[in-house]
Amino acid sequence: MSDLKIDRTAKTLRELTLDKLRGAIVQGYFKPGARLVERTLCDELGVSRTVVREVLRHLETEGLVETVARQGPIVARLDPSQVGEIYELRSLLEANAARACAERATPDLVLRLRDVRRKIEAAFAEGDMRDVLIHTEAFYDAMFEGADKLVSLSVVKSLNARINRLRALTIATPGRGEESNREMNALLDAIERHDGETAAAASCAHIKRTSELALRALAEQEARAS
Repeated sequence: MSDLKIDRTAKTLRELTLDKLRGAIVQGYFKPGARLVERTLCDELGVSRTVVREVLRHLETEGLVETVARQGPIVARLDPSQVGEIYELRSLLEANAARACAERATPDLVLRLRDVRRKIEAAFAEGDMRDVLIHTEAFYDAMFEGADKLVSLSVVKSLNARINRLRALTIATPGRGEESNREMNALLDAIERHDGETAAAASCAHIKRTSELALRALAEQEARAS
């Protein structure tokens, strides 16, 4: 796991460690239920136990880590009922933002969204799932900001770690790249036309599909584990 070693030249050591360990969980490097042993993580990440403990506590607040009696920290398991609730909340907030964004969209905002969409498509084409996640988050940031739905955006951001973990599951589905690109381009086309109702409907359709894929992937994980 030498790829987990920390580059100390940019952010603070704690921020770098947090980014690295969060990414390892979100992208499935550490599987649900896996123990996160402090000493092992210190060696793999090349940081102190104090930093590891701080990061684990932070990831617990994000819902990526849970502490189990007599085991210590483990990668949080994805509960299907909680997953369903996350998608319900996303559907409400994102559809509302999509509608408002379409009503308010400026040419500059549409160009910004188009540019991010091109990056997402390129990342899918290259099989770079990390960049797919990064640019998808940037797309939604721009959409919520363009809609002037900043409180809604803060709610979504509080769930981002869990949302990205679910995205990592769904985008790994064969053929999902092409399907997702169609769904998101339909949303963006509606925003560009200032068609709020169609944008909201496209957003809901996209969330419904991703929810189906995520719940199916979770069921398959459970079946393999049993």
